[in-house]
Amino acid sequence: MAIEAELKAVVRDPGRVLARLEEQSEQYGSGRAEVYHDTYYDAPDGSLLGGDRELRIRTVHGPDGTRTVLTYKGARVDEASGSKWEAETQVEDAEATQQIMRGLGFTPRIRFEKRCRNHAFERDGRRFLATLVRVLELDVPGLDATFIEVETAAADRGSLGAALDAVRAVLADLGIGEDDLTTELYTDAVAATRT
Repeated sequence: MAIEAELKAVVRDPGRVLARLEEQSEQYGSGRAEVYHDTYYDAPDGSLLGGDRELRIRTVHGPDGTRTVLTYKGARVDEASGSKWEAETQVEDAEATQQIMRGLGFTPRIRFEKRCRNHAFERDGRRFLATLVRVLELDVPGLDATFIEVETAAADRGSLGAALDAVRAVLADLGIGEDDLTTELYTDAVAATRT
């Protein structure tokens, strides 16, 4: 499994970052608007989220239709970036997948919506995804924040440093500085609004 080499940053001026992405569409590809509905599941004892692992069902609504993806992310392999290895597969029936999760004893713990503008592109032989994200909590509204995520794949831990350097270069090009970076998970941000 590949490691998702990703950095996330708080965006203080979403309009400026979006304009930069759109102005540079030759470089960053034309943006694609999608809405993600994410539900994170946990074991009854909280061992998944408590162990920095994620089990998620994501339904994506986009211009070409709707798709649902089941994702498992292991614990962080790099504390500084929060990068994790992940396994992901598309599922045909979101409701059936949710029933399977509940049948196995997992319970939905956190739900939120991400309104995304995705830009897929290649640079220096690497494939990247830059996503401008507005996060809205669904169950108990309290979180409304904008972030940018830039990711590429690293084959293993040995190549993670180079992958993260490439991600940092993309962020710098978009005017995002090191001070804006965050490793806070969206699930943690949502949980924090509930306490």
